[in-house]
Amino acid sequence: MKQQSPTQLFMVEPACFYTNTQTTDSNHYQSDDSNQSREIILENAKKEFHKLKNEIEKNGIEVISCVGNENCPDHIFPNWFTTFSDKTMQIFSMKAKNRRTEKTPEMISLLKESYELTSDYSNFEDKNIFLESTSSMVFDRVNKVAYIGISPRTDKELARQWCHDNSFEMVLFETTSHVGKPIYHSDVFMYVGTEMIGICIDVINEEYREMVLEKVSRFHDVMIINEQQILNFCGNSLEARNSQNEKFIIMSTKALSSLSESQKNTLNKYFKKIIHTDLASIEKYGGGSARCMLSELF
Repeated sequence: MKQQSPTQLFMVEPACFYTNTQTTDSNHYQSDDSNQSREIILENAKKEFHKLKNEIEKNGIEVISCVGNENCPDHIFPNWFTTFSDKTMQIFSMKAKNRRTEKTPEMISLLKESYELTSDYSNFEDKNIFLESTSSMVFDRVNKVAYIGISPRTDKELARQWCHDNSFEMVLFETTSHVGKPIYHSDVFMYVGTEMIGICIDVINEEYREMVLEKVSRFHDVMIINEQQILNFCGNSLEARNSQNEKFIIMSTKALSSLSESQKNTLNKYFKKIIHTDLASIEKYGGGSARCMLSELF
């Protein structure tokens, strides 16, 4: 039986962490760190990493973790690979040159102990064509649907090829962020759970909204997130399960705090618990939140 969410997650403890200037052209959610001590930023990021990891583990969800590379400021966001329930894995092309080095031989070897590597799209980096795994594509794994917002990090034709090669239905659309440009990753504004989907329809360009809303409503209940909540990383959430098959939703404390009481009640209907910790430094300087820090191990 296919599962929408895993019981095991992969995380990378940062060996360095600061505003990655190679990603600021497309990530409009990260802030400049020029007036801050990088040592303090890293110290805070490490504390936030361990708090989230520990909170996830306290709820019975297994976490496999590695220590990142000292030259990879975004290594804390392991969105360069994905795994599948048939115990295969795939590696993807990354836009920023210093993010390409996140695909370390050591991490790939560790993953290959459990998964067969069936596809590696890294060669597309030489052609400036990018598709950044489960950040570019938000999967409905049970129904084999990929929700894909086009951006500088998400190439339309490579996404089309991936969906064809993997027999996924492609739901392709365009978005506009708070600065008037495409949102860099689809997992910023939506997530897919077993029974429900959280999504911000307003950031999807108007000509696609009705189509996307119809698609997400076919198999799931839908909870609408507003544009302000996207700035608080409400869309950057992930469902995971423990060994008792209890479902949890993982997000940052900032994200949880910005949800309405009605939205919190909705989530409490579908999940045993909302797992959350403070990720303020990671969100501010990395422009990503809880979901970006978690890779699913099926």
